Amino acid sequence: MSSPSKPVDMSAYWLPFTPNRYFHQNPKVMQSAKGAYYYDDHGRKLFDGLSGLWCSPLGHADPRIGAAISKQYETMDYCPAFQMASEATFSLASRIAKMAPKGLDKVFFTNSGSEAVDTALKIAIGYHRVMGNASRVRMIGRERAYHGVGMGGISVGGMVANRKMFTSLMIPGVDHLPHTLNLSQMAFSKGQPIWGAHLADELEKIVALHDANTIAAVILEPVQGSTGVIVPPEGYLQKIREICTKHGILLIFDEVITGFGRLGANFGADRFGVTPDMITFAKGITNGVIPMGGVLVRGDIYDSIIGNGGQEQAIEFFHGYTYSGHPIPTAAAHAVLDIFESDDVVNRAKALEPVLENGLHALKGKSGILDIRNFGLSGAIDLEPVPGKLGLRALKVLEACIERGALVRVAGDCIAVGPPFISKPEEVEFLCSVLGDAVDAAMKVK
Repeated sequence: MSSPSKPVDMSAYWLPFTPNRYFHQNPKVMQSAKGAYYYDDHGRKLFDGLSGLWCSPLGHADPRIGAAISKQYETMDYCPAFQMASEATFSLASRIAKMAPKGLDKVFFTNSGSEAVDTALKIAIGYHRVMGNASRVRMIGRERAYHGVGMGGISVGGMVANRKMFTSLMIPGVDHLPHTLNLSQMAFSKGQPIWGAHLADELEKIVALHDANTIAAVILEPVQGSTGVIVPPEGYLQKIREICTKHGILLIFDEVITGFGRLGANFGADRFGVTPDMITFAKGITNGVIPMGGVLVRGDIYDSIIGNGGQEQAIEFFHGYTYSGHPIPTAAAHAVLDIFESDDVVNRAKALEPVLENGLHALKGKSGILDIRNFGLSGAIDLEPVPGKLGLRALKVLEACIERGALVRVAGDCIAVGPPFISKPEEVEFLCSVLGDAVDAAMKVK
């Protein structure tokens, strides 16, 4: 191992979603990335066990993406997002719509998953209003859900730490379904648990409490990612869809993590065979190289809002971003989708599923592991906490993984993994082996 590089002045940067005090005592500084690996300031080569932050399924520094960005910069670096758009943005929307479940054929571009969620919520409200159902304003989220950090997103989200400081800013009229993780019934499940479809019936109770005519939309992640890869029980999503259809409630799938191949299909909706009314996406669409997100919308929702927009010169939906459909992330997205097609990326991800599943579940029985779960090319391990120090165990696992040559994701005392689609089977096996050794090391912390 090489000597550490010159110390970095860290005094000015406020790190997001990071225990800043702990970080400054135990800094982790990355210096470069190539393929499926990061390289840190200690010269260590680290296998990227979570594809950046679920956002780099093609690994890092693919020259085809860089070339597309450079070419677009030389051609047109920016195009106003209002009243006009670049030709490539129109073609990207068409391309994404063709990948989506049938009927979701309109795309509204944003710059992130957080913006995509808030946009979808506004579309839901706008749709019901123009349909003469202005009383439908209530949103239904789910416990332990992560829907970004916009005011709408944290309101429908269900991660307590993300919400408690900002209670006064949350939108009114939000309720939450229970999450579906019950270790007494489904610990160490491989793939979808067989217990728990009945939890979808809680939506009927919420409808009965509030009246369907007050509810605009239900939003959920097909697989809850940020809270630690919570996989829906068999039949659960199908029942949610049936209840929403029955009561005229829009169903939004937040696929910021699960979209573009993570579950071995274009979208989680495809993998589970459940078509929502809207899908939010981000992350993988540009391989994390440059920010972009969006909302896939059912065509008739678009038609209703546009068709009720008044005079034709009037704006029908007062919403958008300066960088919606920006030419440079659009070029990156086209390059990413080109690679998905030419390199058969989704099928490569699907082929790695059993490798990850077998590697993770081989750790069952190790001291300190409370649960192991997986679906698609993603998985998580719940750890026994250090008494009185919530989250410390997982941080120690992260640090032990770095010492052994791999990066993983920490969420409380849960470790999440989601390797790049370009990984080799032996690299996924290495990740699981490192994780097992790191858990052993971290269990020594008292």
